Amino acid sequence: MIELTLYVLYGLLTIISIVFVFRLMFAFKHFTMKTNASVPSMLKDLPSVTVCVPARNEKDAMTQCLERVIASRYPKLEIIVLDDSSADNTSILIKSFARAGVRFVEGSNLPAGWLGKNHALQELLEESSGTYILYLDVDTHIEPDTIGELVAYAQSEKADMVSVLPRREDGWRTSVLFSPLRYFWTMLLHRTSRPAVASSAWLVNRRSLEEFGGIEPYKDDVQPEARIAALFSTRNAYRFIVSTPLIGVSYEKKWQSQIDTSIRLIFPLLGKNIGLSILAILFLALLQAPLIALVAGLFDGWTLVQSVALWQLCLFVALYGMYLGSVWRKAWWFGALLWPVVLTQEIIIVIISIIRYQRRTVTWKGRSVTSLQEAKN
Repeated sequence: MIELTLYVLYGLLTIISIVFVFRLMFAFKHFTMKTNASVPSMLKDLPSVTVCVPARNEKDAMTQCLERVIASRYPKLEIIVLDDSSADNTSILIKSFARAGVRFVEGSNLPAGWLGKNHALQELLEESSGTYILYLDVDTHIEPDTIGELVAYAQSEKADMVSVLPRREDGWRTSVLFSPLRYFWTMLLHRTSRPAVASSAWLVNRRSLEEFGGIEPYKDDVQPEARIAALFSTRNAYRFIVSTPLIGVSYEKKWQSQIDTSIRLIFPLLGKNIGLSILAILFLALLQAPLIALVAGLFDGWTLVQSVALWQLCLFVALYGMYLGSVWRKAWWFGALLWPVVLTQEIIIVIISIIRYQRRTVTWKGRSVTSLQEAKN
């Protein structure tokens, strides 16, 4: 009876694997820009772009980010960096780039009802003059031709918003090998009502964003760009792409920072619903079943059950490798082998996210997220 149950379980896992394969194939087909969208002669005809960088206590990452933006070959470029009440020397560092054309904006006091980064994005919108805005996180890097490629792609697709999943160009680091599965699920679960979106780099038509009211309608949302992407998606005016060497968007983010981001996002993405969150944990535990069976086989002996479990585990490792091969430049094959470890980490992240939201201890750059949302309710 137990073995029959296990075979039924593995049958279910096989169905899940097949669904994952088709979803990844869909992602690779629709989220990849395969050829140049622009050529140098086109740049003079492309519209103006304002690069907007919100920053709060980012002195360690700021220099490389701004140096990459300044090196852009895009001719119609405005660069604005907003310092959101940093407690370190971030503002001094931003001002040191003034001669290179970087405009410093000092963030105002945070109004009631706003999350800090959301207010920074709104203030940057109000300061911008470009036809397009490229919102860029400080830990995100671009290449000289990145902006031209993104604008040309947006125009060729008639898209008012394009968000880019950045690649990891480094490897063999904890922050790479043990990255949470946030974007893995984003790609697999993409749909029109909740499209895949990346917060690290997103290009948006300024006037179209202002027509939606800017950031203000989502002032307390932990992922406002996702809500905005969904609005544009209903108009078929949104595109999500995975960065390639051609696009040149990459990022370097510490492991702990990635964990904190996932903890902040995952419970709201589950609708802050305890029942749905428990189902998510059970689903993740189901994906871990092959490893549990293999470990049990070390003590109880190897049977056909363990052979099936090994096949199933190898299948999931291969699927994860398919994903990593598109978003990492190095060590993706080794990262794929860490699938059971990363999956266990994901279960822990979901549990911690639930607990912290229930205890109202979730923060974002030192500011409380849960107390703001509790006040709203």
